[in-house]
Amino acid sequence: MRRIVESQPDMQVVGEAENGVDAVDMARALAPDVALVDIRMPRMDGLEVTRLLAGPGVRNPVRVVVVTTFDLDEYVYPALRFGASGFLLKRSGPALLVEAVRAAVAGDSLISPSVTVQLLQHVTGPPATGRTPRDSGLTEREVEIAGKVAEGKTNSDIADELFISAGTVKTHVASIQRKLGVRNRVGVAVRAWELGYATGRTSG
Repeated sequence: MRRIVESQPDMQVVGEAENGVDAVDMARALAPDVALVDIRMPRMDGLEVTRLLAGPGVRNPVRVVVVTTFDLDEYVYPALRFGASGFLLKRSGPALLVEAVRAAVAGDSLISPSVTVQLLQHVTGPPATGRTPRDSGLTEREVEIAGKVAEGKTNSDIADELFISAGTVKTHVASIQRKLGVRNRVGVAVRAWELGYATGRTSG
């Protein structure tokens, strides 16, 4: 991963830790734009590292990309709840790693929408039903948009479906993040899935 990241002219690896404890200390000291965190590390696993760097209440959160494999799906959901911006499969190629880092810096989702939905389905089961907008404090429009985010729709997709501008969708998503207490689009997807706002239809 170091070689891949440093092959990009605008990227630099500022630190590399041998274990989870060192990773937390280094990230706090160096304040990197993005931290790539493995699930399985000596001394402290990636979930706890993610919680300490990006979890609720962290004063200066670091954008964390969790590195995992499909056979470790049970860890992805708690990682997202602990504040991870997304995850990257270990078998992903160099291009996706670079894309993930760039997306993290931009504050965007670090995984493709369709993969987000697949993981939510696999880890959390079918979406909940019978919830109302009052459960989260979202407006009807925000509930509608949150559901579409959880279904893997992009801002452009949502804009086309609802006949509004992509900029308006972006504003709504920002409001949803604030009301749900999440830091990124993946967090919106997780909470919307939990609240029953997704219909289960995926895009792509």
